[in-house]
Amino acid sequence: MLVHLSIRDIVLIERLDLTLADGLSVLTGETGAGKSILLDSLTLALGGRGDGGLVRHGARQGEVSAVFDLPADHAARLKLAENGFDEDGDLILRRIQGADGRTRVFVNDRPSSVSLMRDLGESLVEIHGQHDDRALVDPSAHRRLLDAYGGLTGEADAVAKAYSAWRAAATALAEQLARVEAAAREAEYLRSSVDELAQLNAQVGEEVELADRRQIMMRSEKIAGDVNEANEELSGHGSPVPGLASLLRRLDRRREEVPGLLDEAIDRLGLALDALSDAQTSLERALFKIEFNPADLESTEERLFALRAAGRKYSVPVDDLAALHLRMESELAELDEGAGRVSRLEQDVAEKQAHYVELATSLSQRRVEAATQLESAVAAELPDLKLERATFLVSLVSDAENGMPSGFDTVEFRVQTNPGTLPGPMMKVASGGELSRFLLALKVALADRGSAPTLVFDEIDTGVGGAVADAIGRRLERLAQKVQVLSVTHAPQVAARAATHLLISKSGEETVSTKVTPMDRAARREEIARMLAGETITDAARAAATQLMGEGA
Repeated sequence: MLVHLSIRDIVLIERLDLTLADGLSVLTGETGAGKSILLDSLTLALGGRGDGGLVRHGARQGEVSAVFDLPADHAARLKLAENGFDEDGDLILRRIQGADGRTRVFVNDRPSSVSLMRDLGESLVEIHGQHDDRALVDPSAHRRLLDAYGGLTGEADAVAKAYSAWRAAATALAEQLARVEAAAREAEYLRSSVDELAQLNAQVGEEVELADRRQIMMRSEKIAGDVNEANEELSGHGSPVPGLASLLRRLDRRREEVPGLLDEAIDRLGLALDALSDAQTSLERALFKIEFNPADLESTEERLFALRAAGRKYSVPVDDLAALHLRMESELAELDEGAGRVSRLEQDVAEKQAHYVELATSLSQRRVEAATQLESAVAAELPDLKLERATFLVSLVSDAENGMPSGFDTVEFRVQTNPGTLPGPMMKVASGGELSRFLLALKVALADRGSAPTLVFDEIDTGVGGAVADAIGRRLERLAQKVQVLSVTHAPQVAARAATHLLISKSGEETVSTKVTPMDRAARREEIARMLAGETITDAARAAATQLMGEGA
């Protein structure tokens, strides 16, 4: 429920901190005292439309904070969790309205959006009056209210889930049919491409490996002649090695004849022969490495050019040819298996549709029963509200051919104000006073089923006589046993039944401001007497007020 309302610099309200209790609270005061300003301020904190004109004259900005104490399982806490807000403790909605029209929103002291504030506000407070435009007169919400009244919310959720499963299966079937149809158009192309790619059998990295091998072989062909010629010089008929070896042997035999004279020359000739031998061996190894069959170069080039041609043909890098082959094989397999998969999906769609139809049919039957019960519950309230000749109807139209997430049913609350007239939507058929009483009767029936924890009634007793006002007061008192009720009223019969009575008044001459004052029993008696008698309060009016308060206690 709403436990605290804080207002700063909104229209005529300079500073107001209002603590609210459960049960029935009424707000009374002279016309123009600022009761509508209080409701406008609350609406602003619930995500209503902002306006720079709401800011008090001379102030830079206005601010409204509303604090709610909610049960742990309230839908608003789930909404907070879904949006990443702390859902523990009190829920605080704060709205700062600038005189320049800009607005800032805070939820639990964290910046938020107006849309989230509005979503939270709709689950926290309902404001009803002669010009109500919220759930009770909005046909799009009537089905939800009927489900709440009949205890059918769980069944409605199950129908919505079954509908989602059915539509998801139908979407999967449609997508599969589209894939099969597209694959069928490309079947021949796919088959020839798969055969070609399978025969090519491209490997990742093969292009680079072939290109490197081709470059080596092409370079080897160019240097092979020079290496061969060098090898012939060292090992062929013109090789200097045999002559140098013979000379070295002769000098070695002469060494002892002239000790020390030939040692250095002999050693250097030996080193030269060793170096020439090593060079010959290296050249032979080089010849072995660069030796290749020209057919190998040809086959390497053919393979490389074939891979690159395939890449150009299929517009993919050569390294992606293998993946393309697998993908085309998969598409071809899907084409071949498509009929079987379509059959399975068709069966799945049929099963899920049948499940949805079963649940939706059962829900429709339960809704018919709930509609009858709700009509009876509202009808029981109408005579005391001087609507004994009126009829409340729940129009329920079922169309099993057009399933919706909510089932087969379209629900609308309609009224017939007098016998012989045509029933129609409440907003179009009922007058202002009649509408407010229809809404009250409906809220009494729905009080503990699908109602927000706080209900605000804005002058729903306007233009009614004493007996009707008393009937309204009794029903508001009954409502307040289940939810928090705030009522702006001009009817003393309603005010007398309040658990909390708040007086709204204006003060000041040059700078006028609105204030709200909680009243004790004596002050309440004077206010109710004023409401009965007008400007001059008589003893008779005080006695009547005492009697009303006694009956309302």
